[in-house]
Amino acid sequence: MSGYTVGWLVWLAALVALEGSALVNKKPGDTLSEHVWKWFAVKSRGRFAGFRRAVLLMGLAWLAGHFLFPDRF
Repeated sequence: MSGYTVGWLVWLAALVALEGSALVNKKPGDTLSEHVWKWFAVKSRGRFAGFRRAVLLMGLAWLAGHFLFPDRF
């Protein structure tokens, strides 16, 4: 197992632990989804909301394309 594989598994475990903790304590604003919604002004009209939403959309579109068509991205 390479160092990168170990690193990605540790990162994934940390993500699961953090998200699990946020879901258990049920405190508003703790989950990854809630942070993304805040950072990219998804549920509000924050400063540069349209631009931030466009950045999120482009990033998610690129990620989907990257996973679905690995030879092109």
